[in-house]
Amino acid sequence: MSEERAKENSYNSILKRISAFGGLQIFTILINLLRGKFVALLLGPAGMGVSSLFLTSSTTIQQLGSLGLNLSIVKEAASAKDDPSRSANVMAVARRLIWLTSILGALICIILSPLLSRWTFGSTDYTPGFILLGLAVALTIAGTGYQAILQGVGEIKRLSKASIIGSLTGLLSGVPLYYFFGTAGIVPAMVILALVTFIFYYHSFRKGVSVESVAFDRLRHSKLVKRLISLGFVFMIGSLVGSATNYAINAIVRYCGSMADVGLFQAANSLTNQYIGIVFSALALDYFPRISAVSEDAGQLRDVVNRQAEIVILIATPLLLALIAMASLVIRILLSADFLPTIPLVRWLALGTLLQAVTFPLGYIFLAKNNKKVYMWGEVVTGNILWIICSVAGYLLFGLVGLGISVVARSLLDIGISYTLCRHFYSFSYYRNVALTIAGCLLAATAGFLCSFNESVWGFAGLWTCVVATTIFALWRLRRLLQSEKESR
Repeated sequence: MSEERAKENSYNSILKRISAFGGLQIFTILINLLRGKFVALLLGPAGMGVSSLFLTSSTTIQQLGSLGLNLSIVKEAASAKDDPSRSANVMAVARRLIWLTSILGALICIILSPLLSRWTFGSTDYTPGFILLGLAVALTIAGTGYQAILQGVGEIKRLSKASIIGSLTGLLSGVPLYYFFGTAGIVPAMVILALVTFIFYYHSFRKGVSVESVAFDRLRHSKLVKRLISLGFVFMIGSLVGSATNYAINAIVRYCGSMADVGLFQAANSLTNQYIGIVFSALALDYFPRISAVSEDAGQLRDVVNRQAEIVILIATPLLLALIAMASLVIRILLSADFLPTIPLVRWLALGTLLQAVTFPLGYIFLAKNNKKVYMWGEVVTGNILWIICSVAGYLLFGLVGLGISVVARSLLDIGISYTLCRHFYSFSYYRNVALTIAGCLLAATAGFLCSFNESVWGFAGLWTCVVATTIFALWRLRRLLQSEKESR
């Protein structure tokens, strides 16, 4: 491993990147909360509903129009960044595809605007809104395309700065539209946010990514185009199947139970995902480019995955145990007392999420290796079928809390399937010290989880002992890893 690559994949570098991206995720969440607050205050419940429907429609069209190219661009940019000639060709193709998919997204929105208005709002009154939304879709697809390039080449500072300034400027410029134009200002505000964000990402790309200018050639670049689109299509299908599965589970819960159960489950699930999603999102932004860059070297790949797995479990364990311990307080702060019945569900979801943290680094191996078949059948198809089966069985057997139990069951199956596939196709295995760290963290988390159901003082003491112990161990282990790495240089 080259000195530059070793430094990039060091524990110190990984933790710094997690801190940077974690801060970015927190800021993004705060901006979204502020935007939602302004919408609620200035437009009321009805306006908030209109805003939510336009946002959901925009997100769906973006998924279709972008053809899932973002992650495939990240992979190609990361793999080529040490080769100037290859990198120049990747940039030429990526930029052409970004503009084409932006136009595609806008056309989908504009052409289908009467239908989208009728499907979404029950009438064609919002057709002009969907026509204008096409501009926001195009700008968002373009902006996220350039964001993917910055992510792939490792321009963390520029990426973070562009995201923060773009989001904040978009918020400040969009809010006055809510005040002066009411619901009529919702889509123009979305356009302004998309435009400002795109400008900052594009500017950061022009300043931070210096490669030789190569003209796009349809014949010469045909293989790269095909590779980007085919992998992006797999990502898009995976995302759409996941959304469809989530919709199906909600529909089944509604059919077999009640709308109240759907609301309680979604609230608990959203709370858990937002709580730990900051860590997972930060890791994904940093991890995928790094693993893509070393995907052709089995030794480097194993080293990167093991380092990532150890850091993920060390960070996630105390955080999720703290959520289990403070579930009641967190629900009261972020939701309301009406959602307190979801406390047992939140505890099960937290444990299931920790188990998902184990499979998190493994799932990216198939993507980095461009193994579309294994990813599609092993992760997308099998994973979502298990999700539905476990959810339905859990809900029918145990009610609302069964949906949390199903996440734990599915996550355990995912660990077995993902590790078996990685070992079979790529001879991957955990280092002994990493395996012991993972096992120890899972045992401590399980102990704390079981203590949480004991309402006595002993259960309370046992749970908080696990929280404190895992926090101390995580800090000690991370410090020791950093010291060992420093001494070995």
